[in-house]
Amino acid sequence: AFLVRELLLDADSEVTLSRARTLAEATLALPGDVDCVLLDLGLPDSDGLEALRAVLEVAPSIAVLVLTGLADEHRGTEAVAGGAQDYLVKGAIDGQLLTRAIRYAVERKRADESVRRLYASEVRAAENARLERGLLPQPLVRDLGVEVHRLYRPGRHQSLLGGDFYDVVECADGVLFALIGDVAGHGPDEAAIGVCLRIAWRTLVLSGADADTIFASMHDVLVSERESDEVFATVAMVRVDADRTRARFWLAGHPVPLLIE
Repeated sequence: AFLVRELLLDADSEVTLSRARTLAEATLALPGDVDCVLLDLGLPDSDGLEALRAVLEVAPSIAVLVLTGLADEHRGTEAVAGGAQDYLVKGAIDGQLLTRAIRYAVERKRADESVRRLYASEVRAAENARLERGLLPQPLVRDLGVEVHRLYRPGRHQSLLGGDFYDVVECADGVLFALIGDVAGHGPDEAAIGVCLRIAWRTLVLSGADADTIFASMHDVLVSERESDEVFATVAMVRVDADRTRARFWLAGHPVPLLIE
């Protein structure tokens, strides 16, 4: 530790160095205001890659430079494979090399974190896209005289995914059903419940279930899929006769007569 401090001073490095004598002392101080950890693999209370794993567990976003001896340089390559940014051999470095290695390790860690966040964002975007396709399906309509126009707009600023869903289905006898619903909340969990409710509704409609059965079954699906009793859904459904002259409207299971002229 004394030699490392002297090397940094000789190189006029703008690095603030703090020392932890044991792994236990280091884990109490991390993550803290630390950009890079210089890790000796031979600590009083730890030996080898055990120390590296412990540091990465408590401070996964901090760059780690491993210090090895001449006799165990192979452990440096193992440490890099285990998550360290680089390794340095004690006694074979000077102040400039040490300063440059610290700076590069911090930059490399930031780049790795950026790539990781980008990948996680892309995965979330792909999952959201799949959920959106489940919430906003292609209407199942054969009647060329029926056009379905829809608009989906987030209700909150920068809100990418909500629990709103809809569906339009024409049965074999020409009767047209339409559904619009909203699961309370915003996010993938609510969207997943919305997808379950929409699929359940389409299945029930195509099977010829009556309105009371449809809403009761959707309620059972909601209760079984939600993680909290506070999660609820608002659902409205309309049934249009095959001749398109009359419709019935249901809100949460209560029918309301509606005449289409």
